[in-house]
Amino acid sequence: MSDQKTNLLTREQIAARAAQDMEDGWLVNLGIGMPTMIPTFIPAKRDVMFHSENGLIGMGPPPAEGEADQDLISAGKGLVTMVPGGAYTHHADSFAVARGGRLDCAVLGAFQVAANGDLCNWRLPNQTSGSVGGAMDIAAGSKRVFAMMTHTARDGAAKIVAERTYPLTAGGVVTRIFTDMAVISVTEDGLVLDEVAPGLTADEVQAVTDTPLIMDAVGTIAIAA
Repeated sequence: MSDQKTNLLTREQIAARAAQDMEDGWLVNLGIGMPTMIPTFIPAKRDVMFHSENGLIGMGPPPAEGEADQDLISAGKGLVTMVPGGAYTHHADSFAVARGGRLDCAVLGAFQVAANGDLCNWRLPNQTSGSVGGAMDIAAGSKRVFAMMTHTARDGAAKIVAERTYPLTAGGVVTRIFTDMAVISVTEDGLVLDEVAPGLTADEVQAVTDTPLIMDAVGTIAIAA
């Protein structure tokens, strides 16, 4: 049995692994939190355009120290840059992109993902307030949805489950899950465990996943030196 806490991926490593799956020519929406770290790790020769729901198309990584434009922020209010050819759009036009099926991928944080791809990311069951916001439109309108999250909650509860118990954001939309322990694909046959973090075993990932995983050919997540 390995030391699971020691072998968990960092937020940066999760973002770097998710960045590997961004394909050339994609338009990708990035949700708040960990997903906003992805532009930093996109290979230099790969042409990926990032979308932020507040109206940025062509969002780049965070600015270098001393080069920030205080008026240039992401939907999560983090300072960002713009790539050459990027555009500023009205909020309504930004959502027309999402609702119109123009997004090749959306990368969103998640509180819970079900085996059928149900996404829950806007409210915990014990919260009495909050609203789903733009995540519903983005998740429903994107061609594919990648979920980025820790594999378990702070109390150790599984966040990948057989059936959702949290308020729904969008049903059956998640196609791939990136966690601090694994990379998992959502398929018609079930959840496929593609890769595990270095130092972890497939059985250890299964032990903290509240639904069966298909473990036919499990690789190891490559971590850059």
